[in-house]
Amino acid sequence: MIVMKFGGSSLASADAIHRVTGVVAAQAERRPLVVVSAMGKTTDRLLSIAQSAAAGDLAGAARQADELKSYHLREAGQAVADDASGELEAFVETHFLELMELAGEGSALGELTPRLIDAISSFGERLSSFVVSLALGNIGIEAAHVDSRQVIITDDRFSQASPLLDLTNQRLNEKIPPLLEQHQAVVMGGFIASTIEGVTSTLGRGGSDYTASLVGAALGAEEIQIWTDVDGVMTADPTIQSDARRLRVMSFAEASELAYFGARVLHPSTMLPAVKSNIPIRVLNSHRPDVEGTLVVSECPPSTTTVKSIAYKEDITVVDIRSTRMLMAHGYLAKIFEVFDRLETPVDMVSTSEVEVSLTIDRTERLAEITDELQKFAEVTHSGGQAIVCLVGDNLRYTPGIAGKIFTAIEGINIRMISQGASRLNVSFVIDEKDLRSAVQALHGTFFATVDEDVFA
Repeated sequence: MIVMKFGGSSLASADAIHRVTGVVAAQAERRPLVVVSAMGKTTDRLLSIAQSAAAGDLAGAARQADELKSYHLREAGQAVADDASGELEAFVETHFLELMELAGEGSALGELTPRLIDAISSFGERLSSFVVSLALGNIGIEAAHVDSRQVIITDDRFSQASPLLDLTNQRLNEKIPPLLEQHQAVVMGGFIASTIEGVTSTLGRGGSDYTASLVGAALGAEEIQIWTDVDGVMTADPTIQSDARRLRVMSFAEASELAYFGARVLHPSTMLPAVKSNIPIRVLNSHRPDVEGTLVVSECPPSTTTVKSIAYKEDITVVDIRSTRMLMAHGYLAKIFEVFDRLETPVDMVSTSEVEVSLTIDRTERLAEITDELQKFAEVTHSGGQAIVCLVGDNLRYTPGIAGKIFTAIEGINIRMISQGASRLNVSFVIDEKDLRSAVQALHGTFFATVDEDVFA
């Protein structure tokens, strides 16, 4: 069997849904388990409904909910068979009634708890998975629909829940194989799950990829396919570098580095279950299913090209922490990182000197609290509007002079921090966001003027 994951942009309209069902039908003999994200921008619209309700504008929330319901009925209605329209309408109507009940709870509370946010944001995948199962039936593919909350079990860290792997694997193996024996396909929503107590939880934004990987690993899938709106993993963001090349193949390690440092095609968590189970991942374009995409495997063939891809992260904040009192003091770094750990804020890059530590974060919700805590033993400044640029490739570890080529390529652009990862698969640096486009273009011209045709398309 294979796992096929489709993102929201691949399901945004009736035409898109038809395209997806055609892609699934073409591989029906491989017993596909289909994992889907919410249709289009549904999750953002659900969160807007929740925010309006919590702000006391229940009428506004109801108007937005009606618009979202109409969108689902209009687009999904064109993708399902006429004799299934009643079933579709009943399903959608029931779910939007439940949605407004939850919005009413938010209005009564006057705030959104993480638990309530998860409950409301789950509706996108609950709806889209049912829609796709009906749409497959419309083209003659008998598909079973599974509510992911029955099989993906997590802890109760709402909005960022972690799967309880043993229990999740048990549920998946009890539920899915019998359905695949009886049907041509199984469809379930990504991103959503439930706690042991049955309370709706979510894996965080981008969690649909994670769901696909979890399911693939648990069931021993032949391949995990991530269907997007690009041809595969590219040498750079095509919106910045119009002549970016597609990678035919890359390693799990390279893909993990790219995902962590901002590549939009893969979610960082996606790699973990697949790596452990050594299941290949293929990144494909639902708009151009004939393109071979990018194959991600444990070990890829050697390449004569040093860098595989350039990724970036925007909206980065650099935090500078300085304390002459802590010069050579034992445990200084531990004291700093304990603050970030306690306030649940991940750190991307770190640079140290004798009296100063600079680091980057991309989540600033608790920056004021972090600053207050750090100021108890150090001077703290921070600056936003920064970007991390990351060059990734297995060959970086064997190639001298990479830093020199980088500095030469982006001469005239100020670099705040630079780091080579412990894996030695990446070189990363921090620049001002306004310089991002020119930096990526200059680096791409330097490192991809010629490429290994066996690895790059």
